[in-house]
Amino acid sequence: MNTVIENLNWRYATKKFDKSKKISPENLETLKEAMQLTASSYGLQPYEILLIENPELRTKLKAASWDQPQITDASHMVVLANKTNFGEELVDDYIDNVVETRDMDKADLKDYADMMKSTVVSLSQEKKAQWTAKQAYIVVGNLLAAAATMKIDACPMEGFSNEDYNDILELKNKNLNAAVVITLGYRSEDDETQHYKKVRKSKSELITTI
Repeated sequence: MNTVIENLNWRYATKKFDKSKKISPENLETLKEAMQLTASSYGLQPYEILLIENPELRTKLKAASWDQPQITDASHMVVLANKTNFGEELVDDYIDNVVETRDMDKADLKDYADMMKSTVVSLSQEKKAQWTAKQAYIVVGNLLAAAATMKIDACPMEGFSNEDYNDILELKNKNLNAAVVITLGYRSEDDETQHYKKVRKSKSELITTI
């Protein structure tokens, strides 16, 4: 079995974290870079990544997460907040970044910028929110895989009140919405779920070659 598959078999949605074990600053930086390097449509990254370290804030968020212990027991907590609305500035900021990073002439990117604006900026607000949430979820997969490679446990979580999170984290006035949470750290020896066999559809049932 290759290392990639071994790591994916090793990981599971950790229910109990060891509160005494913390992710090192070096490993945390690697996880941050993995999130930063995640692919997104056109490279626009229409979301913000919130790394929640404040203990008091995490206690409030736990109450808004049906008191699930991962929120406060895990070493670190990430909230992916998708943009609920945006204008041309989303594309303009990206183009400015391309110009600076690749030392290009902005005029050479006008047609590309106009194409992106006609594709995503023209969407309704509802469709914008749906699209940005999908983009945020790509980060989840990348983060889980990266963490597994480093033998860092993780639990993706949707079991929380978006409205309460948005209020606690003051996201609404930033046109942001708490889409999904990932807690990170190291599994507790008491977490029985780590011993469960992984249940997935068979490849023949799941994958169709056409």
